[in-house]
Amino acid sequence: MPIRAPFTPSRSWVGAAVLLAGFIVMLRLPHSGSINPYHLQILMYIGINIILTASLNLVNGYMGEFSVGHAGFMAVGAYISSLVSMRLIPWEWQGYLFPAALIAGGLAASLVGLCVAFPSFRTRGDYLAIVTLALNMIVKSVIENIEAVGGPRGLLGMMRLTSPAWVYVWVVITLAVIRSFVYSGYGRGVLSIREDEVAADIVGVDTRRIKLQAFLLSSFFAGIAGGLFAHLLQYINPASFNIVKSTEVLVMVYLGGIGSLTGSVLGATVYTVLLEALRFLGLWRWVVAPLMLVLLMVLRPTGIMGFRELSFFIPRDERWNRPGKGENVGAAESGRAQP
Repeated sequence: MPIRAPFTPSRSWVGAAVLLAGFIVMLRLPHSGSINPYHLQILMYIGINIILTASLNLVNGYMGEFSVGHAGFMAVGAYISSLVSMRLIPWEWQGYLFPAALIAGGLAASLVGLCVAFPSFRTRGDYLAIVTLALNMIVKSVIENIEAVGGPRGLLGMMRLTSPAWVYVWVVITLAVIRSFVYSGYGRGVLSIREDEVAADIVGVDTRRIKLQAFLLSSFFAGIAGGLFAHLLQYINPASFNIVKSTEVLVMVYLGGIGSLTGSVLGATVYTVLLEALRFLGLWRWVVAPLMLVLLMVLRPTGIMGFRELSFFIPRDERWNRPGKGENVGAAESGRAQP
């Protein structure tokens, strides 16, 4: 029988205290004067990219599929959340109902995710990449031809509602939800699809339902990231969500490591900071950064933290039931049992 971890409330309190302290710091950071607005904006970009990377890692890393149209879901979330906040919420209430606008954008992106989920039941690998690439192009083209949202000129006029505190909250929610999903019974099904979908189907795993849930969850958080992005820049246009943006998210996923939330955080942080550090190179930074990725793929194909996690992202029961720890505990119990 699996060995259950002993109840240690102190760890739970410490984790909650750390998260609360982080929220308080992010809440007061814009007013403290200790960081200039440029660095503050880069910090929020890092948080938004963490949400994008973790959500795509659920499909590309944990489930083993290959989606290349994540910017399409981001675009839907950005436009829908912007329209909701601008046209459905009175301006004096926008600050309070900002989460509702973000959730509306996430739900709209999830509906678009259905367009990917159903074809994915019959396609894998390169074929799924073509489907998601086509979806990204379709979303971009549709937005360009809708004058009500500005067409190719873009949409502007949103209030600057994105703050370090809101980005921090949604990063924590994203990582917590994906972590819970991955280590749940359905999450085991996601991993089985990655290893062998046919074998998983034979042994009774409902692969269609699991794929549907994974795609909807991934696209939802991509929509949330899009809403945060729109209310940070206060201007969006279809060109912001082209294939280049989808490629950037792919780079962050494979840089940090597939099948790893730790890798998602690391990849998004390193790539965002690297691009800003290389800004003095101008257009050449778009050569240097991908070149470093190519070298990483040659030396370490799964990324920096591929299939590995820090213990913080692993549930306590899961850590306790690892073979090494279980054997050590069993040996200790046997030793105490002996006279």
